[in-house]
Amino acid sequence: MRALFTAATGMEAQQVRIDTVADNLANVTTSGFKKGRAEFQDLFYEILRAPGATAADGTSLPTGAQVGHGVRLGAIGKLYGQGQLLSTGRDLDLAVDGEGFFQIQRPGGETFFTRDGTFQLDRDGNLVNSQGFPLVPNIQVPIEALSITILDDGTVSALVAGSTQPTQLGRLELTRFANPAGLVAMGNNLVTPSEASGDPEAGAPGEIGFGRISQGFLESSNVNIAEELVQMILAQRAFEVNSRVIQAGDQMLQIATSLQR
Repeated sequence: MRALFTAATGMEAQQVRIDTVADNLANVTTSGFKKGRAEFQDLFYEILRAPGATAADGTSLPTGAQVGHGVRLGAIGKLYGQGQLLSTGRDLDLAVDGEGFFQIQRPGGETFFTRDGTFQLDRDGNLVNSQGFPLVPNIQVPIEALSITILDDGTVSALVAGSTQPTQLGRLELTRFANPAGLVAMGNNLVTPSEASGDPEAGAPGEIGFGRISQGFLESSNVNIAEELVQMILAQRAFEVNSRVIQAGDQMLQIATSLQR
């Protein structure tokens, strides 16, 4: 009874699909979050009759007979579409409008990447993320700074008390990848490169291939709630139908065993 095992793979696939939808909906308000999409592949086929085989009368069969054995998970890909920019009015909230990631350095010296532009100042005036990891390149704001201005090309300047002209503090950099879908999610809104993503390429905001910086904005998640609800309903119905196939297969087996009586 192939149907029992084939339908079981279908139920497992829809469970993964629901898990992906649940993660997307859970992160609908996470800054810079990119939604995932479960992708599936059909399993191997049992060839009962090969296409083009010669029949008993010598003719060539136009079609064959192949029975599939279900489905398996191919990948859960991240879709790096642009999220909506939401105004916060906070000077240290930054959003990338276009392609590119902020660079974050962890205490061990590892460089991670993020689309989440929620930055703070540590006790030394360094620009850090919500975990306290510094931004790369390092931007240090003087304690006596009255205001901070970050232009769309990444130039950072501050108006210091006692001065009428802003002081330039440095310039932000962005990093891009040939295949951002190949990045490895590490949690805390951070990703790290892999063999699939390619090596990081750094550049200034506004250069060809890089997005621009928007001060006072945060990039929202690119999750569309309506689309996720539709996917959830489809996955639920597909799971239900596969479970009915298993029930039908079980009933067929009961009928077959009852013939021995």
